[in-house]
Amino acid sequence: MKRNLIIAFFVLTGILQSNAQVTFKPGINAGLNVSKIQNTNLDSKLGFYFGAFGALKLSSFYTLQPEISYSVQGGKGTVVGTDVFYDNQTGYETYMYKEGEAELALSYISSATINKFNLNKSLYVLVGPFVDILVGSSSSVDLDNNYNIYISKGEDIDFGIIGGVGFNFNKGLALESRIKIGTRDAYDDHQDNIDVNSNLVFQFGGTYTFDFK
Repeated sequence: MKRNLIIAFFVLTGILQSNAQVTFKPGINAGLNVSKIQNTNLDSKLGFYFGAFGALKLSSFYTLQPEISYSVQGGKGTVVGTDVFYDNQTGYETYMYKEGEAELALSYISSATINKFNLNKSLYVLVGPFVDILVGSSSSVDLDNNYNIYISKGEDIDFGIIGGVGFNFNKGLALESRIKIGTRDAYDDHQDNIDVNSNLVFQFGGTYTFDFK
């Protein structure tokens, strides 16, 4: 065991010494969210995200980048509400249906561990896991009060994976396109639905990396 630790120490020391370009730079990012809750009849919803990160460049090819951000997601679209009328003469219940517009807004604090792979000086790809904590939710439906419709938030914690591509410009600026795929129920339809109503978010934005000397 002790021998393995000594070998690992010397290997790590050699890697760091062979990569004299190892640097750490903080940065900020922001952009547009196009989000959707999968396996529902809700359509896409526009939102936004912004946050900060720390870029630990370990080699010319690889950068480890922890991030924290605020992200507004959700969905909106047409839903169907039901109202029940009881006929005293026949003893039967009659169901009436009415369509209405609904919107669900979900706000998350997101923590991600991004792995960036630099294909050249400008182009890079990224991938990594994320954990989202729900900090706010709101829903609205334009149906009459006597029509029953259920639209509400699901799990308070979501986790999944982020992937994307980016392009570096001069002076610390970069543009990125990402896809964020959740794995937990973000929407509760109050029905016995075996499908997971998870978050799917397309992100388009920019980053700025500070270069303190």
